[in-house]
Amino acid sequence: MAVRPSLAYFPSDNALLDSSGLPWGVAVTPFSSTDERGSSPVTGDEGDLIPRCTSCFAYFSTLCSLHRWSWTCPICSEDNDLSADAAARYARDGSHDPPELRSAFVDLLLPGEEGEAAAATTPVYVAAIDLSSSEEFLELVKSALLAALEALSPGSLFGILTFSSKIGLYDVQGPIPIVKNVFIPPDSDGTLHVDLKDVMPFCSFLAPVGTFKDHIAEALETIKPIASWERATTASQVQDHALHHTRGFGVAIDALVNYLSVENGTTFELARIFAFLSGPPNYGAGQLDARSNGDHNTGKVVDSNNTLLPEETSFYKNLAASAVQAGACVDLFAITNEYTDLTSLKVLSVESGGSLFLYSNTDESTLPQDIYKMLKRPYAFGCVLRLRTSPEIKIADSYGHFFPDPQYMHVQHINCCDSFASYTYDFEFEKDSQFSRKSRPPILQIVFKYTMIVQHGDASDDASNSGSRSKFSVQRRLRVRTIQYNTTANIWDLYDFVDPDVVLTILVHQVILASLSDVVEARLWLHDWLAIFIAQYNKAYKNVRPADSGVSDIDVDFSNCSQLQPLARLVFAFLVSPLLQVQDEHIHPDYQTYLQCLFSALEPASLRQAICPTLSSYSSLDTEAEVHQSLSRSVFTSERPIFLLDAYTDLLVYYLPTASPSIPFPPPRDCLLRSTVDRLKQERTLTPRLAFIHGARDDTTTSEKYLIEDRALDGTLMDGSTGFRSFLEEVRSRVAEFGI
Repeated sequence: MAVRPSLAYFPSDNALLDSSGLPWGVAVTPFSSTDERGSSPVTGDEGDLIPRCTSCFAYFSTLCSLHRWSWTCPICSEDNDLSADAAARYARDGSHDPPELRSAFVDLLLPGEEGEAAAATTPVYVAAIDLSSSEEFLELVKSALLAALEALSPGSLFGILTFSSKIGLYDVQGPIPIVKNVFIPPDSDGTLHVDLKDVMPFCSFLAPVGTFKDHIAEALETIKPIASWERATTASQVQDHALHHTRGFGVAIDALVNYLSVENGTTFELARIFAFLSGPPNYGAGQLDARSNGDHNTGKVVDSNNTLLPEETSFYKNLAASAVQAGACVDLFAITNEYTDLTSLKVLSVESGGSLFLYSNTDESTLPQDIYKMLKRPYAFGCVLRLRTSPEIKIADSYGHFFPDPQYMHVQHINCCDSFASYTYDFEFEKDSQFSRKSRPPILQIVFKYTMIVQHGDASDDASNSGSRSKFSVQRRLRVRTIQYNTTANIWDLYDFVDPDVVLTILVHQVILASLSDVVEARLWLHDWLAIFIAQYNKAYKNVRPADSGVSDIDVDFSNCSQLQPLARLVFAFLVSPLLQVQDEHIHPDYQTYLQCLFSALEPASLRQAICPTLSSYSSLDTEAEVHQSLSRSVFTSERPIFLLDAYTDLLVYYLPTASPSIPFPPPRDCLLRSTVDRLKQERTLTPRLAFIHGARDDTTTSEKYLIEDRALDGTLMDGSTGFRSFLEEVRSRVAEFGI
């Protein structure tokens, strides 16, 4: 569990926080195996024995004041009695101390909370495949699912479902694959006339991977796009002499969720659905009228009120809630350049605990690698996340892919959580509260309760019998981390120990939320925030202009504080990012939705990389020369001939036109540069696209789009390397208007 605060020293009062101009909060990665310093939790088996405060319900930790028969809560200072058993447990005897006495970071088994689910431990995976697609689409999906089969443990259960104007269920456990179909009603409010469980028994639909991997692969090879006679047309399309692919996605996923819900708690605890889409759902319940939004493909991403395209229907939000109740998590893979209305679809993956992936074409898609990496990562399910704070601190807002508890504030439910998923909290002071010298230091306690499937030994046997079922077990676990922070009444302590990555993370979440109402206002707010922050900084360092001095006296480069220096560049990079561009005809609206989902789930270091790429130069293939702070053409005048640009989703190796012909291009596998590229690809949650560009003979347009400091605020590339500096001069003028 990694916890990164934006301010390493917490402000002593609200006046100091306001005068600093900085956001105050934390970014939490709850299922990370270590904390932010690389330390692992102390583990144990008696999580049910940890005492809890009778007032705020916080958990006992090493930061509590412990007495013989009582303990004092570090959060609310309530005195709590210890039972005789607890008092004996906490009678200190050195090496036999329980985990919560040895560390403030523990991960403990909760015995008995599995209930009857202990027998329902087989992992379940279902592929839902769009047949209203091309041969290239299906070949890519088949490759991805073959990669998925290699990543899954042999005892897992796997099912195949296809959809178009009908739903197909595959039974692969016989000598040849058998598919049974049920037609989808065309009505937008229609439902299937028959339940899927009556079409095919669950035990026939789900096949053990270890026993039937080859049969599953053979079944995948039989899947073809729908024939022309299966394509439906509407009256308007007949008039236009156009055939229309039918894609009954909403009905298919709804029926699948209902199908799975019958077996939830009996066959499985969590089922993962891989939904592959080649275009917008346009048939039956959940259909989206993408035809009326034809101009979206040409860059119209806001309406007349400057609002990003809204959800067209609540169908998928309701479907996400049903999926959570059924123990199903939906990962959505859209492989299309057609407008698909991901704004309406994203809620299905986000709220069910899944991920959203977008690939604009099949040729450059990294889908097989991405799904393999996703399934190889450990994940938890049925998670509950709760952050408690000292009474002086108020949680102003929380961000991330979760759904809030309907009854308790600041309790988040996460259906599926991997070790990279991050959640962010924004703090403010409670009214008339402060941290004085006599008050207790501020305390945060993060509690993460989760379930995981543990595999025991070889699970390669047929998972349909009880013997193999016992090779998996469900563990309900409790992870608790209690952290004490220092406070300061000195603004320079806030500045000197700020974490720019977490500041950016909080700002990104705030701007994404605001952009859903008015993207132009969200951009203006971020621009104003930077100007106000620079004004506050100059005031703190007394960079006050004399009456006869000019605007140039205002320090926009944070020359007095190295920790703050990245912030202006990070804000500018976010302003020129595709997410906040509203009139760029080259930016697909679905791509902006994808970026919303990606940015809101990344941990701070990765988010910074995605927004503001890192540029490194190499004097040779085996010698890294420098990591550059600037992303501008001016860097390419360097004598170093090779550059590596890391934009999180893209990796680009660029050779200057003047690079010596003796330097191999592309770089060979056995050099430092290539090993660095391979390491970065391996570390990512998704597989970055890799491009090699030689300035002497290749088109450099791809590399120029990452030169963010040469761009204007509207995202256009400027002739000179003046975009970022012009922006700072504009900010300087804005600061002068504030009259510092």
